[in-house]
Amino acid sequence: KSSEVSVEVADDAGVSVSFFQGGAMVTDDELYRSATAVSEGVRMAARLGDMPPAELNPDTYSAECRAIASKLKSDGHNVTITETVGDDLKEQGYGGIFGVGQAAAQPPRLVVMSYTPAGESLEHIALCGKGVCYDTGGLSLKPKSGMPGMKHDMGGSAGCLAAFQAAVTLKLPRKLTLVLALVENSINQHALRNDDIITMKSGRTVEINNTDAEGRLILGDCVSHASNSLDSTPDIIYDQATLTGAQLVAVGKKHAGILAKSKELEDRMVEAGLSSGDLCFPLLYAPELLKSEFKSQVADMKNSVKDRGNAQCSCAGHFIESHLDESYQNDYVHCDMAGPQDRNERATGYGVALILGLLK
Repeated sequence: KSSEVSVEVADDAGVSVSFFQGGAMVTDDELYRSATAVSEGVRMAARLGDMPPAELNPDTYSAECRAIASKLKSDGHNVTITETVGDDLKEQGYGGIFGVGQAAAQPPRLVVMSYTPAGESLEHIALCGKGVCYDTGGLSLKPKSGMPGMKHDMGGSAGCLAAFQAAVTLKLPRKLTLVLALVENSINQHALRNDDIITMKSGRTVEINNTDAEGRLILGDCVSHASNSLDSTPDIIYDQATLTGAQLVAVGKKHAGILAKSKELEDRMVEAGLSSGDLCFPLLYAPELLKSEFKSQVADMKNSVKDRGNAQCSCAGHFIESHLDESYQNDYVHCDMAGPQDRNERATGYGVALILGLLK
């Protein structure tokens, strides 16, 4: 808020960067460290988002995650990383992640990173990110005009990953768990089909009626994992995704849409957006009114709504929320950032500053 960056190009082609706040140059070391961590995080998220799918796939994305975890550990931070890959996902019940990614050349992956601060932790927050490295739509194939730019469909995960790195670097006093689903929604003889029924990590069955509504399937498994498979229960489960085109209709191209379980968390998210510049605006929260949109005659639910004119963006968030473990009673927020995640065909790094605003 009220901050600027000044860049001067010297005669020897070196670049000098100065941070300003309220019209004055930042000289405070702590504030400078914060500005640097945020800006580097945004640049990293944007870099990942702009990588072509031939370069960023579930395997290479996983390598990026492991490199970040290794660097943070070598810097003395208490960070761990684990992965579940390919057929192991199927055997362990992650039907959403496995189903979406089973047709790709590289196997789907669930990457989980954790950070425990050295001192007292104020709260435990789980960050769940949609990492669809490329989205063809699957057998519900996108048209030629709708597929370009789908390299950005992993923008939610990139924002979560970069925010995690920045928060750990700044030693924020919060326990963090990062849960990323890394997949490519592709086509071959093994591809998920409409009319298939899959069993999610939550144990709930889903009838597929749109293979291009894949993000909610992988995030359903992520929030299920966050709500029942960690060493401690999070106080907040946050998921972030380029989930629906309906988000742009609901709140526009410059704001993300947020679906929050509590008014307190909704207010906290809006304030984080205003203070960070990653703007967001509340969506209708009404699971009791919208759950019938997913009614199925042969499974617990379908994965796409019956009526696309009935709060579709909220419905998508509620689908993900419905896979939280029944024992989980703490707070939850969904962030659909399909609009602000790119501008002029380039990734913006949206979500890094928003998450750090939530954690501050």
